[in-house]
Amino acid sequence: MRSSDKYMWIERELKYFASLSYMSKSIDASISSGVTIGAFDGVHLGHQALIHSVVENAHGMGVQAVAVTFDPLPRQVLGRAVHTMLSDIEERVDLLGHLGLDGVIVLPFNQQMVSMPAQAFVEFLVHRLGMRHLWAGADFALGHRREGDIAYLTTAGREKGFTVHLFDKVVQWQGVPVRSSRVRQALQNGNLDEANGCLGRPYRLSGVVGYGDRRGHTLGFPTANLDLPEARLRPANGVYICRAHLTMGSFNALTNVGTRPTFNNRPPTVEAHLLNFSANIYGEQIKLDFLHYLRPEIKFSSVDVLVKQMQQDELMARDWLDGRIKPLP
Repeated sequence: MRSSDKYMWIERELKYFASLSYMSKSIDASISSGVTIGAFDGVHLGHQALIHSVVENAHGMGVQAVAVTFDPLPRQVLGRAVHTMLSDIEERVDLLGHLGLDGVIVLPFNQQMVSMPAQAFVEFLVHRLGMRHLWAGADFALGHRREGDIAYLTTAGREKGFTVHLFDKVVQWQGVPVRSSRVRQALQNGNLDEANGCLGRPYRLSGVVGYGDRRGHTLGFPTANLDLPEARLRPANGVYICRAHLTMGSFNALTNVGTRPTFNNRPPTVEAHLLNFSANIYGEQIKLDFLHYLRPEIKFSSVDVLVKQMQQDELMARDWLDGRIKPLP
């Protein structure tokens, strides 16, 4: 069972929302909570360290540990999210749910949220979630125009009965701080090792297998084409070694991200060729874990040259998967 399957969708009314949706195992406003708030896009090592700290300290104080996140992401609503989303809401909830939290609250980020006063947000946290402790970074702020900064929240806490705890640990990977922006840049540069290092796991794309032009079948390399939301970040164009997860099991795969320039620059696609696999999976959900960057996408002089390269790619992928070619540190 996925951790997100443990959560229930519940509708509530709130003055500044058309509706409030949240996923929770056992959130009860009569039980005190320790809360942290953020986009948590990608749930990278920095997010994980924060959540682990919240869970450990909240449980040590005898209160629930709760994370509040948003759907869609704030950057999507504020117009800064063209192909930049590292995780959809199901993936985020699933990842957060594996970190020991008692609940994950998903708030709709919309224009009502953008204009919501900090006071109203704090009232919601205290009265709906039973917040008695809030963990946040020094630059955290909530509410309209970020008016609810740490100074404001500290004062509000004395009035409303909650304590603000600063989380000041800077999580690094290879000596550089881990941030969602760093993961995005690494993926866009084709630096999969850095991206996966900052995430603490392989980068994953999830989607439904759609119908392409079936050109791969004619070339002897049938592919599963992922239908992805426009906002989802795709790694840099190129060929990758992946692990594909289906309901029937997990399989190694070669994945091409790009425009297929040998065939006159088609729209961008993500196409996975599953090794030692022949079942029809159109319409099924597939999850692709990106393990290793193999080579850039290239325009070949002919289809025959392309097929020879694809055969070579498969041999290299099998060697890498067999451990004869070691992954980069």
